[in-house]
Amino acid sequence: MSLPDLRLCRSLLLLLGGLPLAAQALPAPFTDPEDGQLDMSEWLLDMKGFLPVPIIITEPAVGYGGGMGVVFFNESIRDASTKARSSGHVTPPDMYGGMAAYTENGTKAAAAGGMMNFADDHYRWRGVVGWVNPNLEFYGKGQVLGAAPVIDYTLEGWMSSQEGMYRIGDSNTWLVGRWLYLDLDSTFDVPVQLTRLSDLELKSKSSALGFSVETDTRDNIFTPSKGWTGALDANFYREGWGSDTDFTSYRAHVFSYFPVHKDWILAARLDGRTGDGDVPFYQLPFIDLRGIAAARYQDEHTAVAEAEVRWNTSARWSLIGFVGGGRAWGTRDDFSETPTRVSRGGGFRYLIARRLGLYMGMDYGWGPDDQEAFYIQVGNAWR
Repeated sequence: MSLPDLRLCRSLLLLLGGLPLAAQALPAPFTDPEDGQLDMSEWLLDMKGFLPVPIIITEPAVGYGGGMGVVFFNESIRDASTKARSSGHVTPPDMYGGMAAYTENGTKAAAAGGMMNFADDHYRWRGVVGWVNPNLEFYGKGQVLGAAPVIDYTLEGWMSSQEGMYRIGDSNTWLVGRWLYLDLDSTFDVPVQLTRLSDLELKSKSSALGFSVETDTRDNIFTPSKGWTGALDANFYREGWGSDTDFTSYRAHVFSYFPVHKDWILAARLDGRTGDGDVPFYQLPFIDLRGIAAARYQDEHTAVAEAEVRWNTSARWSLIGFVGGGRAWGTRDDFSETPTRVSRGGGFRYLIARRLGLYMGMDYGWGPDDQEAFYIQVGNAWR
């Protein structure tokens, strides 16, 4: 992560929903002195202390919803940037926060977490603890369910993710160690024997020790125009450290950005995930693309490729187009035998914080099986 934590900023900037649109009616902190347009640079650069954060949810897997959070920054981004000039590192402020959210299908969640840096930002901690109660649909491993075409299920319980990070020298590459823990009870709307889920796959406790190697050369963490970021992740769930069953999950991904013209940016994403062993059904990899509901296509392995083009039509506005495809395989079909699920769409962006290079907007995507959805985006759409 870089300055500041992107996920917190996504929620924070949804405060825009309560701002007027006419620039001439806005107070000075919300206008850009260069062009007089709506801009949140000064407010974000100087903000510190507690801040209420409205949350908007548009994920089709759980329906529309919202919530409220609060974030605490121990210093302003401007102060952190001043320190960066002497240290050579863009160091985010320490931040802490909590949130609660609810969606139209009854999904509920509450969480608290934060991020801290130490020793001139050579070490970081980031973590979250939360209670979740999602209502979802299971389509089977490899879309195989036997007698039932789709099964509604509910999860309820606690989850935790704790990570320690070490910067390699003065580079932008980090070594990450983590502990993941989930204790989730599952409830089905039909008898569980109608599915092809084993008893092991229904176990509720998952505990993993894992590691990652992460690097980031992007020119901007919010809305990049050049550079790349990527990571290799491995998480080992074992009975010896609290898991009900043994399995391993892996992920490798890279996001790259290419300026092909002063007003045109081409971006590419490759993302592969796999689960090996007795993986609980709710932790199976799934195809993660705009226009496809989360967990719609699940199996032991997934691979996704996506391309996006951004056209900066003016100093403030941009248009977005994207297309992607993914495969989920392993239960009964090999990669070559599995159909490619394609999604596509478009959207727009507004440069809401010029000095931070941060855009905000909305995407609309549609995929196979008549799926369609819109997404509010703050910064880059890829995570």
